[in-house]
Amino acid sequence: MFYYQKILRTDERINEVYMLRYKVYCDEWGFENPEDHPGGVEIDEFDECSSHFAVIRKDNDEMIGTTRIIFCSDKGFPLEGHAELDKGTFGGLDRDLVGEVSRLAVSKDYRRRYVDKVMFEFKEYNQDYEKQTTIERRKLDQEIVLNLYSCICKECMERQMTHLIAVMADGLYLLLRRIGIIFTKIGPSVDYHGPRTPYICCIDTTMKNLQRKRPEIYERFISA
Repeated sequence: MFYYQKILRTDERINEVYMLRYKVYCDEWGFENPEDHPGGVEIDEFDECSSHFAVIRKDNDEMIGTTRIIFCSDKGFPLEGHAELDKGTFGGLDRDLVGEVSRLAVSKDYRRRYVDKVMFEFKEYNQDYEKQTTIERRKLDQEIVLNLYSCICKECMERQMTHLIAVMADGLYLLLRRIGIIFTKIGPSVDYHGPRTPYICCIDTTMKNLQRKRPEIYERFISA
């Protein structure tokens, strides 16, 4: 169905990442003002110090999802500008070994088209199918998020990083928790693209938790 790929900034497909982010953040959700992103691409100053990952369809090579991990630089982390963090959040941590997960974007247009095709092709519509469609979309969301976080964790392990930070909605936090990826709240909720809360994840703690409770996911995370 999909494959997942790290997209280098020198890769010719990096522009597809920025175009997809524009589609999701400007067109689909209205989180960003299109006038701030001319040319139909959503780019910011943190892209140059990030690793980017993409979800790509196997059948036609269409990019339908993306995320990035931002590494420490003299710019700091965007989370620090959007949220009020608890005192001592970074105490005792080597900031060079911390990364921020950011710009998680999956086209809801594709999710809708794909699941509707699976659920309704050659079938008469009824309420049972509608309920099943909702279930299938949630499964698809979880699979995409799981695999993107797998890419992120592999990148972190290669770089010997210790922690991830992120500002996220409750729904994503709960989804990650169900998977076994443990984030801890580090500040009050803020209004940033809707209600969002800042979190931190200890990579070692999460990997040990996955190994103990979700070995099938753990194996996916450590596989080459």
